[in-house]
Amino acid sequence: MSSSISPTESAPESGAGTSGVPARPRVALLFGGRSSEHAISCLTAASVLSVIDPEKFDVLPIGVSREGRWVLADPQSAQLARGESRLPEVVADSAAVVLHSGSGHSELLSTEPGEVPRVLGEVDVVFPLFHGPFGEDGTIQGLLELADVRYVGAGVLASAVGMDKAFMKLIFRSAGLSVGDFEVVTDRDWRFHREESLARCAALGWPLFVKPARAGSSVGISRVTEAADLAAAIEFARAEDPKVIVEAAIVGREIECAVLQGRDGAAPRTSLPGEIVTSDSHALYDFEAKYLDADGAVLSCPADLPAEAIERIRQQAAQAFDAVGAEGLSRVDFFYTGSGDVVINEINTMPGFTPSSMYPRMWAASGLDYPSLVEELLTLALERPVGLR
Repeated sequence: MSSSISPTESAPESGAGTSGVPARPRVALLFGGRSSEHAISCLTAASVLSVIDPEKFDVLPIGVSREGRWVLADPQSAQLARGESRLPEVVADSAAVVLHSGSGHSELLSTEPGEVPRVLGEVDVVFPLFHGPFGEDGTIQGLLELADVRYVGAGVLASAVGMDKAFMKLIFRSAGLSVGDFEVVTDRDWRFHREESLARCAALGWPLFVKPARAGSSVGISRVTEAADLAAAIEFARAEDPKVIVEAAIVGREIECAVLQGRDGAAPRTSLPGEIVTSDSHALYDFEAKYLDADGAVLSCPADLPAEAIERIRQQAAQAFDAVGAEGLSRVDFFYTGSGDVVINEINTMPGFTPSSMYPRMWAASGLDYPSLVEELLTLALERPVGLR
């Protein structure tokens, strides 16, 4: 059974009870990355930076360019600020940064061509704020595990499963959760068995939702209402990922629930569920509705649901969190049908994390404000051991 967090439940002083962690831990904030969600990661980092207490944490922001280069970031730079006509981007025009591990600790080094590397200091915890592949999918988590560095959020396996919608749904089914019908179209399927793949998908019925299997922020998604448009929708999704998932439509309300890891092995904590309502200008809860149109979607939290349904959704959100072995945080998305059924859609192990994002807004409505949520996540990461757990 999940547990909620009380508005009066406060995090202990950072580093308390954590062996080897200084009273003011050094936090490396990683953002940007190589995925199509690069700009959203930058916005998330700017939001987190604005609320971390500098008296409790020593924060070093590190941007990762679209090419994969790590660079020191100025918290006030355009790499984190959204302009009137553009989204932020990490540009590799400053000193490169590398993570060096050895002698029982990990430290950051700044490197310039032709110069001796400069030590930036040891790292106590990393807050990876990447969204999408090459960051949210277990890759950066694997690097940090090899370096014996604590970090915020899910580990390698949970991150990878949470990124791949096909494997995610298989695990949910095995855990006894209700999952909608779907088909997977791999790169090999599309190249060598295209007609059979189209027929499998069409058999799900119309409309269909076609998505990249390993992307987020609603990038590359299409709603298809007839067979003539299915191939084009798959090609559109394949521009993001050669592996595509095609889902049967589920008629129901879109309900989300935020999950936060419990302390000292306790059950996951769950927020009050929220409901997303898109404006008339958006047929889908797509990238524009999420990030570019301030009026694109409204979150109603707590969702207007029967008390029994609210408890069932919270229990299933915690069950999904445990099913994939998540840590730190996750947002779990459901459909609530007219007959009262709860159908799980997906889990997001690094959900959007700006103050206007659904995850922190649900916690705020449940009594945990944004700055306290950020501090709680850092504290959870500092308290967990490195290595197998």
